[in-house]
Amino acid sequence: MLRSLIRRTTVTATCAGLLWTAVPAHAQPTASVRPHPVSPATWADRATEAYDALQTHLYQGEDQHGLYLERTPRQASDPDHSYLWPMREAAAATVDMQRLPRTGSAHRTEAAERFDTIELYFAPGERPGYHSYLPAPLGPGGDVYYDDNAVVALSELDQYESTGDRVYLARAEQVVPVVTRAWDTDATKACPGGMDWFDAPANTIRATNVTSLSAQLAARLYEHTHKRAYLDKAKQWYGWVHSCMRQSPGLYVNDRGDDGSTNPTLWTYNSGAMIGAATALYRGTGNADYLHKAVEDAHASLAYWTQDDRLHDQPAIFNAFYFKDLLALDAVRPDPAYRKAMSAYADTTYADNRDTATGLFHFQPSGGGDYDPAVPAETLEQSAMVQILATLAGHDR
Repeated sequence: MLRSLIRRTTVTATCAGLLWTAVPAHAQPTASVRPHPVSPATWADRATEAYDALQTHLYQGEDQHGLYLERTPRQASDPDHSYLWPMREAAAATVDMQRLPRTGSAHRTEAAERFDTIELYFAPGERPGYHSYLPAPLGPGGDVYYDDNAVVALSELDQYESTGDRVYLARAEQVVPVVTRAWDTDATKACPGGMDWFDAPANTIRATNVTSLSAQLAARLYEHTHKRAYLDKAKQWYGWVHSCMRQSPGLYVNDRGDDGSTNPTLWTYNSGAMIGAATALYRGTGNADYLHKAVEDAHASLAYWTQDDRLHDQPAIFNAFYFKDLLALDAVRPDPAYRKAMSAYADTTYADNRDTATGLFHFQPSGGGDYDPAVPAETLEQSAMVQILATLAGHDR
């Protein structure tokens, strides 16, 4: 996932000069705070608008195997189709669309098609896994990033829970051996354990996102299968992040180098993954200690992320992870603060970052921050906003 952020920071400065010549279609006075809450029906309408824009401007169609562009307008450096991570987020967005009241059933076929398309990124062999880019015959393939594999499996579980089709459960289960390969067994390293970022000898970091997302996956699989091995893995992986990467309640540093260094960067999705993992562990075991940890992380992280422009400046896709994990906790320990923060972010971003002429959301090259008409709209962030809006539409149910 982090490589996408690195790629986005390479947007050329020549585009920045357009900032003062291009007038965004949405440029008009808007109130930053609405006098009344947004209704579920309005959230559903907004989600539909955002999804339609995704399909109109970024979906490549059935004749292109159901794949998506990386961004629009397409840039010279872009591959023919999107990388795995944006494809996963488009699938996750469609899962959320099929959960909408009244109109959700219209998206069921599309959701199934998205997951069939994701399988195009999977390569078998001695070290199987979902590749970062399409393997032959559609592309040259890419590295197996363990965070990508974990989030694909989490979406497979979402689809299983939505449909009851055990094909998706089986696909999620086949990812566990993939991410298990990531566990570092070198006991001589500082804070032994943790999961490698990607599957290659050149990897030199153990990543919070891989380990916490994999813990969340294993915990949720334990809920569905009651296989003890999943619980053991979830506890081990969650425990490593909690003990080795926790800066303070709710805030987790990004990664730990094999040389003993740590990357102190904070992201909302690392906060969210640990909340989601602890919540799933509580649901599966009934152990109130996990619920206490989830609530502590949720309250502390929300206090941090809602200060100043911190949420605003985070990539929209990372916020989508975070908010969904907060609402998963809300389902077992309700707190209106979670939905309030999500609604405020969604309402402001809808007003300030959406081009009304296209329905596409534009951000800074980082994937968050202020509206920037010079930066192409991306499948990744457009899908994030569909997820956030659709989740808000269905949350009251």
